Amino acid sequence: MSRRGGRTVGRLIADALALAGVRWAFTVPGESFLELLDALPAAGIRVVATRHEGGAAFMAEAVGQLTGEPAAVLGTRTVGASNMAIGIHTAYSNSTPMVALLGDVQRSHAGREAFQESDLVTRFGRLAKWAARITDPHVAAAQLGEGLAAMRSGRPGPVLFALPEDVLLERIPVRTRARVAPTPPLVPDDAAVARVLALLERARRPVILAGGGIMAADARDDLVALSERLAVPVISTFRRPTAFPNDHPHYLGMTGFGAPSSVHTRLDEADALLVIAARLNEIATFDYSVPRDGQRWAHVDLAPRARSVAGLRRANIAISADAGAFLRAALKLSRDHMPRPGRAAAIANDRATYIADSTLPEDRAWRAPDVDPARAINVLQRLAPANSIITSDAGNFALWLSRGFRYAPAQDFLGPTSGAMGYGLPAAVAASLVAPDRSVIAVCGDGGMAMTMNELETSVRSGATPVVLVFDNQRYGTIAMHQDNGGYANTATELGPIDFAAVARAGGAQGFRVTRNDEFEPTLRDALGSGATSVLHIDIDKRWVKP
Repeated sequence: MSRRGGRTVGRLIADALALAGVRWAFTVPGESFLELLDALPAAGIRVVATRHEGGAAFMAEAVGQLTGEPAAVLGTRTVGASNMAIGIHTAYSNSTPMVALLGDVQRSHAGREAFQESDLVTRFGRLAKWAARITDPHVAAAQLGEGLAAMRSGRPGPVLFALPEDVLLERIPVRTRARVAPTPPLVPDDAAVARVLALLERARRPVILAGGGIMAADARDDLVALSERLAVPVISTFRRPTAFPNDHPHYLGMTGFGAPSSVHTRLDEADALLVIAARLNEIATFDYSVPRDGQRWAHVDLAPRARSVAGLRRANIAISADAGAFLRAALKLSRDHMPRPGRAAAIANDRATYIADSTLPEDRAWRAPDVDPARAINVLQRLAPANSIITSDAGNFALWLSRGFRYAPAQDFLGPTSGAMGYGLPAAVAASLVAPDRSVIAVCGDGGMAMTMNELETSVRSGATPVVLVFDNQRYGTIAMHQDNGGYANTATELGPIDFAAVARAGGAQGFRVTRNDEFEPTLRDALGSGATSVLHIDIDKRWVKP
């Protein structure tokens, strides 16, 4: 209960968040939203103080991506919102439900160049799916209900509320409640589902391209069943590797950065393509080359491509539907269907090609005094617990993870399709808090790690226990690669040394330096068994650019 007594708008918001499924809130506290901050624990929401609003926003996004339930991130006015922006954009790119709450200037000060003032809805709300400024306590409940419903309706995403400090203190009738209407899943028409089935059955070399909506709909088992029934292989989209079991003989890899050549080749060879629960962005489609010209394809999504946009061809069949609802309908309609002869042998050949192309050979010829990233990923594959959570930052180091790591059925992956640097560590902290019984491993480069390494202290203080692998080549490797490929000098991409192990110890975590191949496995084994936040600083030669 608020210290003012009675029921305030701040308490109304806290209760509405809890009703919408929020159980975690991450923040750098600010005086502009103290009434709300005070109300969150009483509503059953755990509040975690972070060292930067960017880290807080990444943590909230990771909770939403992992659990399917939204988390909240709170910041103050323009300065907090500016720092939170990267996480809001990442949540939108990842189609993750999230609530961004921004303390705002008092209503009487608005438009007078008040302290840290800007139009938060205009400047930052455009990064979100929906945004509003709550100025009238009498309609606050209705606005909350509208925004929280929008967060889950259609394609999920972040919503933003700007909250003037004085509005949070306003008293309202005790029985006032925000009504968060549940959004029923979009159910497809049977005739449309039958058209998709016919497309796949008549094709000689069909493929299913599956995205993050499969996990959001808890529909992976149904996708496996349909793939087996129709004998159609599955490829997952960029940074959605767990949309299909990686050990299944029908799995042919993941698109995007680090993908083996067999992935694009197999998609290009397909004479029919079902894209399900995927957005088809630039990276996932290899610069929009999927689907190719002349390829017949169907798009099943909460927001399918039903029309051509900027030269991108519309789907032959577009179905607005929840992935789970579509797959259940497809399984029902295909009960008596038999797979086309010869597909099993073709899939086996495709699988063998994918395995050969994605296996990371350990370079025995290179005798540089550093760690071979291929060997490190192979060790990680062996040692990562079967139910562990892997988080990834952005950078060239992630190419080895994307290429060579195959996820066990109970493992989860969290990564930013936005390509945002700094995500890996905060996401791992949040995942460890939400799932304390599971091992969490963050895979980072030195560039991204340095952007959010202050959250190591947050990890220790909050009781999280992630193991963080930092592949350090002392450069912004992705940009340096582009410079090298384009004939440019390495301007602004060469970095100095940071002792990440010492940084970890300074924040109360464990820190280890790994400089040779033979040191990595025992060090990782010890870190995984320690039950403490741990950082492995791994020296990588700059010549290791990509697999």
